[in-house]
Amino acid sequence: MSSANAACAWLLLCPGLRRGGQGGPGRGPGPVTSSLMAAFAAELGHRAAAVHSSRLVLGVEGGRLILADTGGRPVAAPAVAYARLSTPRLSTDREITLLRHLAAMGTRLINPAEAVLTAANKFWQLQQLAAAGIPVPDTRTHTDAPLEHVLDAGAPQPCVVKAVRGHRGRRVFLAADDTGLRAVAGSLDDRHPYLLQRYVAHSHGRDLRVVVVDRRAVAAAVRRADDDRLVSNLAQGGTHTVCTGRYPEAEALAVEAADAIGLGVAGVDLLFEADGSFTVCEVNGNPTWRPDMPGIAEAVAAACRSRLAAEG
Repeated sequence: MSSANAACAWLLLCPGLRRGGQGGPGRGPGPVTSSLMAAFAAELGHRAAAVHSSRLVLGVEGGRLILADTGGRPVAAPAVAYARLSTPRLSTDREITLLRHLAAMGTRLINPAEAVLTAANKFWQLQQLAAAGIPVPDTRTHTDAPLEHVLDAGAPQPCVVKAVRGHRGRRVFLAADDTGLRAVAGSLDDRHPYLLQRYVAHSHGRDLRVVVVDRRAVAAAVRRADDDRLVSNLAQGGTHTVCTGRYPEAEALAVEAADAIGLGVAGVDLLFEADGSFTVCEVNGNPTWRPDMPGIAEAVAAACRSRLAAEG
């Protein structure tokens, strides 16, 4: 792959990604990043570059926006970029600032900054999904009100409790009833609000992950917990079975959900309802995938190429 200055398409790599996605500068790429780098090189050749955000400096000079590397050398903004971000480390003052800077310099982002922010907040997602008419679980949340007061106002019972900025299945648990939730409410980490969601019993311990690229369901897998736990995330020890094409209605719903959030690349998690339908649980802006889900990296590279072609 080319250097940043010689490339018009960037695979933008930001610090903090777990080993499955990116090793970070000096540590070597993980399997997802390796697959993306290979796909970008095959699809775009010398027009593509893998660029680490830690090596970029942003600025304003003479009334215009500029980019440079950490050696002070000017860097031209790419025509298109796909950013791999760390969900737990995502910061408006860092990664979002960089995405905004690139967009203002004319870069077409596969996942725009506003969509990335929406995907990072589980209730922002629900706001946009519900407004688009996409089925989501009944949910309560709060801003300044204590969680106990939210319970006074009424919440689904039993309910799934999850932090609005949680990730990888952490800070998610099932509360059997109002009494049990009140007993632990004072012990919960209150740095972020919580969601209280309808418990979809038919989907306990399993969900359907669909990876969407440019309004196409590229891959799908059923994920299952390895015991009686609620969450099925692979990071929590779950397993998955690739099933691309088995649930076409769910895949179509996932495409609608990604589009409603504004993401070109997304991992959409759907819950199985007892009547055979699906409900969107959440939309992830930085999905990872396993080697037995081929074609995803190639689809992302093709999305970059199509945007370059549109630029003429």
